[in-house]
Amino acid sequence: MAPQVPNNADVSAKVVQGKLDRLPQAVREFVERSARVCQPDRIHICDGSERENQQLLGQMEEQGAVRRLRKYDNCWLALTDPRDVARVESKTVIVTKEQRDTVPIPRAGPSQLGCWMSEADFEKAFDARFPGCMKGRTMYVIPFSMGPLGSPLSKIGVELTDSPYVVASMRIMTRMGTPALEALGSGDFVKCLHSVGCPLPLKKPLVNNWACNPELTLIAHLPDRREVISFGSGYGGNSLLGKKCFALRMAGRLAQEEGWLAEHMLILGITNPQGRKKYLAAAFPSACGKTNLAMMNPTLPGWKVECVGDDIAWMKFDQQGNLRAINPENGFFGVAPGTSVKTNPNAIRTIQKNTIFTNVAETSDGGVYWEGIDQPLASGVTVTSWKNKEWCAEDGEPCAHPNSRFCTPARQCPIIDPAWESPEGVPIEGIIFGGRRPAGAPLLCPGGRWAHRTPVPTGKTIMHDPFAMRPFFGYNFGKYLAHWLSMARRPGVKLPRIFHVNWFRKDRSGKFLWPGFGENSRVLAWMFDRIDGAAGARLTPVGYVPEEGALNLVGLGGIDVGALFHISKEFWEEEVADIQKYLEEQVNADLPGEIRQELLALKQRVGQM
Repeated sequence: MAPQVPNNADVSAKVVQGKLDRLPQAVREFVERSARVCQPDRIHICDGSERENQQLLGQMEEQGAVRRLRKYDNCWLALTDPRDVARVESKTVIVTKEQRDTVPIPRAGPSQLGCWMSEADFEKAFDARFPGCMKGRTMYVIPFSMGPLGSPLSKIGVELTDSPYVVASMRIMTRMGTPALEALGSGDFVKCLHSVGCPLPLKKPLVNNWACNPELTLIAHLPDRREVISFGSGYGGNSLLGKKCFALRMAGRLAQEEGWLAEHMLILGITNPQGRKKYLAAAFPSACGKTNLAMMNPTLPGWKVECVGDDIAWMKFDQQGNLRAINPENGFFGVAPGTSVKTNPNAIRTIQKNTIFTNVAETSDGGVYWEGIDQPLASGVTVTSWKNKEWCAEDGEPCAHPNSRFCTPARQCPIIDPAWESPEGVPIEGIIFGGRRPAGAPLLCPGGRWAHRTPVPTGKTIMHDPFAMRPFFGYNFGKYLAHWLSMARRPGVKLPRIFHVNWFRKDRSGKFLWPGFGENSRVLAWMFDRIDGAAGARLTPVGYVPEEGALNLVGLGGIDVGALFHISKEFWEEEVADIQKYLEEQVNADLPGEIRQELLALKQRVGQM
């Protein structure tokens, strides 16, 4: 990162809040070096206070970047440039010396397991983007903790950004401000540099007052330097660098080196009618009901579910051999469409205050609206779409962007677990893997081994999504598999039970065989008892399924249990062949031998059906 102005330039003169000389030495050097390159007009060291937050939100409101939603308490709406609405996987790269450090070398064609960029190409890309990129703007210095402050499982980061929207959102999603600096002291931290890529004066007008530079968007991870560098996008995981960039890609690499796991998993606590509690983690690809499961209201009488986290789990074995997990985030960054009182009443209750909505529709009475919200509009109330146009259902296009979001504090969730900020983490006794399979995969299938793979279909094509991590690997997937397998070889560890679920199996007419939502508590209850050895099961070639009568279906009626748990030899022969082809082509030489042996054993069992 070559400075573009003299090294002796007085960066401290640009500081408008905070004191540069009070920062830890390494943080100060990071700020000074980056300021010399990016050339902001001002530097604001964030303290994370409510006063600071309201000032920034008010400033954005004056500039037209956000709107206050008067129907709620301290809720805001941002509408982005339509070219900047989601994570951009094709422009998200890992920078390492060797390609194989980032991705396995496939037998043919491009890798589907990440995107590598050489160090030389990254330096060219950096030099083409960052010099002078913050001219006319303020550089905000955001110290933040991923995980509860002071927890031995937590990590500290410092993000530099020219977006006040990022500051307000990071305040929700992380423990941000002066306390994070105090927790850091002189320790190590992950350096995060972000710019929207729109120096002032603007060369062309903004759309929706949303600064971005989609033509030059790049999100780069440099694990050897413990750096994340993002340019051109102001949206979500592209700019809130504590989210997927740090919490999964960078943390995954740290976890491999330090002997723990950074996973794309929810964490929930479940309590049975006798008052006994267990914690489960679960990995689901997008659109598979992850947040709904994390915030479930069980339909089974006497059972209770509480939420530790809805998206990411950092897990480490303690000295007693228990797998302990924390939610490194401080908030929920949830997809709005489909969220309703029916599908997720606890999410609806959570977002009623202190929430930033992005790309949802706005009602004329100052509320929010989206597809699937299942709330009728009051008489005379109209809707303005995320494109800032009057909208009605007959328009033929959605009022909210399909990836529109709510960013809301986790502490507001009415079923937040009492131990969600426990420094030592919660003990994980079971891990669930799920996918969206309309056919073939049974409702519930406990696995017998530690490493598993989870697919999810996209249209008519199965998009293999191992561990729901396909877009988030921070290093070679083959080595990631080997790291998982190594956990089982540690002396004295108590491995959680592994389960597979599929809420989405359909009958021949296309109707879901399982009602889902709160009824999923029946499956969780069986898992709870299975962990204790109290739930009956029968062995099939692909794993155990509940024996007849073991799954509580009282009051459901009309459930075709035979279809839900049917194991088709034809389907599974094709499935095993597909898995084998995918792993051999994509993971190739880096596929661990143990996985090859598991595949062979599965193939033999299916062949004997």
